[in-house]
Amino acid sequence: MSDPAFPIRLAEGDDDDFILEQVPRFVDFTLPTWRRRNECIEGIRKDLVHHLDDQPPNSFLFVAENEDGERVGFIHLQKTQDFFNGRTNCHISDIAVAEEYEGQGVGQALLRHAETWAREHRCQFVTLAVFPGNERARELYKSSGYGEDLMRLAKPVSR
Repeated sequence: MSDPAFPIRLAEGDDDDFILEQVPRFVDFTLPTWRRRNECIEGIRKDLVHHLDDQPPNSFLFVAENEDGERVGFIHLQKTQDFFNGRTNCHISDIAVAEEYEGQGVGQALLRHAETWAREHRCQFVTLAVFPGNERARELYKSSGYGEDLMRLAKPVSR
């Protein structure tokens, strides 16, 4: 289930720091005007810490390495239930590539891993959410065959 160029394995306890170091990558682009970068970072960090510490059922974190065994990226998959038909989906909650390894195929390897894992777990879809301003990620997803399914809109009503 692993990519030959970037072996992918289930995350272990000593991967926590690497995973959490990648959190700022999730907001390294123009955010919607009503989103605060520090709030997004803190929310993502808090969610990942919960999944790393508590290891809830249906939550799986994987780490990609290079040929030297250096960590180069990670992906967080969750089994979810499709709202419309109740079937099992695989949701990519988080995916990040260490900045120094961008453009080397790590993101593609992680997506292929998610798709293989989803097939093995009899999921109907692989889903994910992405900020509109994250153009690099959106291009990766599009080139990997992902298309729009639902669109979430937001409007601030108070501050």
